[in-house]
This record gives sequence, C-alpha cells and structure tokens, in this order.
Amino acid sequence: MRQILLVYFVAINLFSFGLCGWDKRAAKRGARRVPERRLLAFCALGGSPAFLLGMALFHHKTRKPKFFVGVPLILAVQLAALLLALRYL
Repeated sequence: MRQILLVYFVAINLFSFGLCGWDKRAAKRGARRVPERRLLAFCALGGSPAFLLGMALFHHKTRKPKFFVGVPLILAVQLAALLLALRYL
C-alpha cells in the first residue's frame, strides 16, 4: 500500500510541476491556457508541493492571491492531515 501511495505522490507531483510549466509557456506564447480550476484541482489531489516549486521556478501565478495564498494553504492542510494520519493510523 505504501508503494502505491508513493508512486501516486511522485506521479501527481511530476504532473503538477509539468502543468505549471506548460501553463507558463502557453501564457508567454498567447496559446490556450490550463484553466485555474484544473491547476488548483491537481494541487488539491496532492500536487501542491511541486506546483509551489513550479510557481517559484517559473514565476507563474505568483501575483494571484488564489494561488500565492491558496496553494500554500492546501499544502498546509495536506501536511496536517498526513501528520494526523501517521499519528493515529
């Protein structure tokens, strides 16, 4: 079970990081963008650490409160849930 969760965590984070870079590239080119709702959904599904890294490296979505507040908040909730799960399960 732990291996499955680890594979999921790595995959969702790689995808979230790539999605952040993809959207930044699309923004620079004036191409079709990834909807904000989808970006936040992947953060909520566990990709928030890599998306936060992508925000910093690509300088993407750093001026939007929905992202510069929302993504760290999602990450904090996920970390709290993980700590509670590790302690009580």
